[in-house]
Amino acid sequence: MQIKISARHGHLAKATQEYIQEKAEKLLRYFERLTSIEVTIDLKNDMKVVEFLVSAEHKHDFVATEVNSDILAAVDLVMDKLERQLSRYKEKLQDHRRRPPTSEIAGAPSLEESDE
Repeated sequence: MQIKISARHGHLAKATQEYIQEKAEKLLRYFERLTSIEVTIDLKNDMKVVEFLVSAEHKHDFVATEVNSDILAAVDLVMDKLERQLSRYKEKLQDHRRRPPTSEIAGAPSLEESDE
C-alpha cells in the first residue's frame, strides 16, 4: 500500500508526518484491499483542512475531510469517518454474498410446491 502525504501553503513537521503515516496504516485493519492513501493538509488559514483519499481494489474510493484548528485532532476525526466508511463497505460486501436468492424472497414457487 502506498501512502502519500502532502501539505499546501506550508510544511509539516516530521513528527506530524509520522503520526499521519501510522494512523493511515491502521486503516488496513478495517479493509485489507487498500491500494493507496493520499493525505492533503491545507495550512493556509487558522483552520487546518485535512483530506484523506483512500483507494481500494476495483476502483472504489473513500473520501473524508475535516476542518479543525489542530492538525492532529483533524486527523483523528477523519480517521473515525474513514473507519466507518470502510466498515460499512466491508459489511455490504460480506452480506451481499450471504443474502438468499431473490427468487426465494419474492415468493416464487419452489420445486417442492410445483410438484404437487
